[in-house]
Amino acid sequence: MAIARTQREIRQRAPLLLIGLLLGCFGLMAFDARENGDATKQHVVRTWVQAVAAPFQRLTSGVSGTGFGFFKRLGDLRHASAENESLKQQLEQAEIELNQTRHATDENERLKALLDLKEKSEYGTIMAHVIARDPSLWFDTVTINRGRMSGIELNMPVVTPGGIVGRVIGTGPWVSQVMLITDERAAAGAIVGQLGQSNALGSVRGLGENGLVEMRYVSGLEKVEVGDYVVTTGQDGIYPAGLNVGQVVEVRHGSATSPHVIRIKPGARLDSLEEVAVLQYKPPQRTAPDQTLPNVEKK
Repeated sequence: MAIARTQREIRQRAPLLLIGLLLGCFGLMAFDARENGDATKQHVVRTWVQAVAAPFQRLTSGVSGTGFGFFKRLGDLRHASAENESLKQQLEQAEIELNQTRHATDENERLKALLDLKEKSEYGTIMAHVIARDPSLWFDTVTINRGRMSGIELNMPVVTPGGIVGRVIGTGPWVSQVMLITDERAAAGAIVGQLGQSNALGSVRGLGENGLVEMRYVSGLEKVEVGDYVVTTGQDGIYPAGLNVGQVVEVRHGSATSPHVIRIKPGARLDSLEEVAVLQYKPPQRTAPDQTLPNVEKK
């Protein structure tokens, strides 16, 4: 019964409440529309409404602005990270291309120098690539990709535009083995200075270490200084005369009774050989004398 009475009272009072709300709205509208004589003045109701609403507006505006700024910065960071990764990949690719260009340029220069050597050489020249190097501490040899089928024979000299490399000590149909002049078993006749103008004759032998060679038997009376160039004499029966051996980097001066001790840095870049030339050089045959004294004839 109480519930039914309450619903009946609500239905009875509803029209009165609706009429009261309508009258209140009309009153506010009329009050807001009334002019006070000064167009720049704020109306009282509007002012109070704005004053009450302002804190909530600032709060919502600040929250929305902060949220928008946070997500904007987050998006900027993601974009910057992706851009940084892209730039890093572009830089790595540019470095790879630059190294490839440098390698190709160096190879072209080496091949051009070898072609010039071939054109200027008095002997047949076989171009070859180094395909292996003996890692042993006792021997200093390399393997090249040319052999007997290309015309290579034992003892043929191997050179680069910088100077002598060594000599062929083993051949196969398609590959050959080359002993470098830095090997302890290697030797070559040489002279400090120019052929025909110097008497500083000696023999170059490998040291097997430090990438240097040593020149022995040079008279202590001959002038030898650091920086002098050393060339082959052709008297060893392996290398033709006039090939560059290297440059003097150390001299222990001798005397009238003791020879100089000379250290030479090879002109060929033996530590980074890639292309070489094999000279089809054969030393001139030595003719034996047809007359000898009986008491000095060799047996």
